[in-house]
Amino acid sequence: MGGGMSANIQKAGYSMVVYDLREEAARPLLEGGARLANTPAEVAAASDITFTSLPGPYEVESVSLGASGVLEGIRPGSVYIDLSSSRPTLIREIEPQFRAKGAFVLDAPVSGGKTGAASGNLAVMVGGDREVFDRVKPVLDAFGDKVFYAGEIGAGSVAKLVHNMIGHSVRQAIAEGLTLGVKAGVEPEALWECIRRGSLGRMRVLHEGLVRTMFRGEFEPASFALNLAFKDISLATELAREYDVPMPMSTLAEQIALTAMNRGWAEMDSSITVRLQEEQSGVEVRAPHVDPARAGRFISTHPDDE
Repeated sequence: MGGGMSANIQKAGYSMVVYDLREEAARPLLEGGARLANTPAEVAAASDITFTSLPGPYEVESVSLGASGVLEGIRPGSVYIDLSSSRPTLIREIEPQFRAKGAFVLDAPVSGGKTGAASGNLAVMVGGDREVFDRVKPVLDAFGDKVFYAGEIGAGSVAKLVHNMIGHSVRQAIAEGLTLGVKAGVEPEALWECIRRGSLGRMRVLHEGLVRTMFRGEFEPASFALNLAFKDISLATELAREYDVPMPMSTLAEQIALTAMNRGWAEMDSSITVRLQEEQSGVEVRAPHVDPARAGRFISTHPDDE
């Protein structure tokens, strides 16, 4: 992914100094006019903005803070931006060490996969000082078409981890549904078309449903009552037992809905189940200013992978 993003930065006309453990990975950039450095410290010493795109926290810590790392070469006033999917706590530990040298840090993990990195069809979730974000945003725009300021340092990493966690969990639920549907006699393509053309495929729950309910703390009047949702998921898990299809995610969702029913919430909106999660987490998710009509107009074209 780093190769695709770097290529788009270069195409936007920015001069570049690059480093990779595998020099051949940087070859296209060098052929485009970039200069090769021998260490991350050399990159930082020669750059106003230094990016890293790495596999995980171990590599981020090593490259940013280790011997001949970014911190060693960073100049006062310059900016270090980590694009990796990493640990929020780590970037929050890294930032003060750069600040002590008069430099700035942003965490800016991305979503869209290798194809998105190459095409620029990429979401960039940024945490750090807002003024620094505004200053470097034109460079971020060079490789991502959806650049968003998430909040203080670490907020971008938190958002990315939440994004991927939800994506992988939804994928498991979809896998359960597809295997059940096919084993119960529906052709895969027909089943896929039915799902993607329905409310789920339009991601109504994310773009509109939770905006109207969870964000406002309002679950009445019901758009779709919990007792009806419980009936539907119970029929699905009953069908799964009939066809011997394991449904761990769906069974858990059924039990959560039953718990909410036993709280006397049967006539409330089916999204009332989020209140159980809020209670157990000790936090309420409220953003009443978000307009459901505006949220409903957004359709993501990004894959849910890295």
